[in-house]
Amino acid sequence: MGSIGVLLVGRVFPYLEQELDKRYKLFRLWDYPQKAQLLSQHAASIRAVVGHAGAGADADLIDELPKLEIVSSFSVGVDMIDLEKCKAKGIRVTNTPDVLTDEVADLAIGLTLALLRRICECDRYVRSGKWKKGDYKLTTKFSGKTVGIVGLGRIGQAIAKRAEGFNCSICYYSRTEKRDSNYKYYPSVVELASNCDILVVACPLTEETHHIINREVINALGPKGFLINIGRGKHVDEAELVSALQEGRLGGAGLDVFEDEPAVPEELFGLENVVLLPHVGSATLETRTDMADLVLGNLEAHFLGKPLLTPLV
Repeated sequence: MGSIGVLLVGRVFPYLEQELDKRYKLFRLWDYPQKAQLLSQHAASIRAVVGHAGAGADADLIDELPKLEIVSSFSVGVDMIDLEKCKAKGIRVTNTPDVLTDEVADLAIGLTLALLRRICECDRYVRSGKWKKGDYKLTTKFSGKTVGIVGLGRIGQAIAKRAEGFNCSICYYSRTEKRDSNYKYYPSVVELASNCDILVVACPLTEETHHIINREVINALGPKGFLINIGRGKHVDEAELVSALQEGRLGGAGLDVFEDEPAVPEELFGLENVVLLPHVGSATLETRTDMADLVLGNLEAHFLGKPLLTPLV
C-alpha cells in the first residue's frame, strides 16, 4: 500500500505519523505553506485524509481531492469533517470511539476533584511557603453531590458510573430520554442546571449544541454550582462564562477545552475557582496508542476491501 497517498492535515501522536509514513505515501499539510501547491502536485494521488479534533476535511478540501475515499479522524469528535458532503460523495468516515472513553471520564472526575477541593491552588499554597503562615481555607466536598451530565453517550455514562462511586446522584439531558437509564432525565439544559451541583458537558459538538451552555444555563447553575467541560470549547459561551465567574454568578469551572484553542481568555488566569487544562482528555501514552492503532486499522481495512472497524459514514 506504499503507493497510496494519505494527507495528514494536522500534527498527531508521533507513533501514528511514523506508521502512516511507513505504510503509505504520506503528505503533511504543513510541509506546503501554500495549499494550492500541494493540490496541484498531488491531489490526484491522495485517497485518504487523516485529521484530529482540531483539523479535518471541510467541503472545499473534499472537493479539491477527486480521488478521496476515506477520512479517518484521530479523535472521537468529527465536527471538523463535513459529514454530509462525505455522504453525498460516498466517502467513508471513521473516528476513534470507545478507546478513549475511560480516559476522558477519568479526567472529568479528576478535574471535578481538583476544582472542588482546590488541589491546584493547594499545591501552589505549599510551594509558595504560605502554609507556614497558616492553614489553607476550607473547600467543597464532592461526595454526595448531584451531578448533571449534558449528553449521556459513551463518555457521559462512564462519568456517571464513576460519580456514583462517590455516592453522587446522577441526572442528565440529551436529545431524547434514555429508556434504559435509571438516571433522572430533564428535557432542557436549564432545568438540568437548576437541579444539580456540578454540570458536566460531554455531548458531541453540533449546530444544536454550539453554546448550549449560555447565560441562562450558567445563571441556573448559580453561585454554588460548578461547570466541567471535557466536550468541546464551543459548547460554552466563553464570554458569558468569564463574566459569570468574575461576577460570582458561578461557583467555579474546570475546563479541558476552549473556544479558540490554544488561546485561553486571560481573565481566567487570575481566578482561584478555575482549573485549566490544555485539552488533554485522552492524552496518555496508552490511549493515544490505541487511538492510533484504530486509525491505522480503519485505513488498512478500507484499502483491503474489508469492513471498517468504526464506521461513521
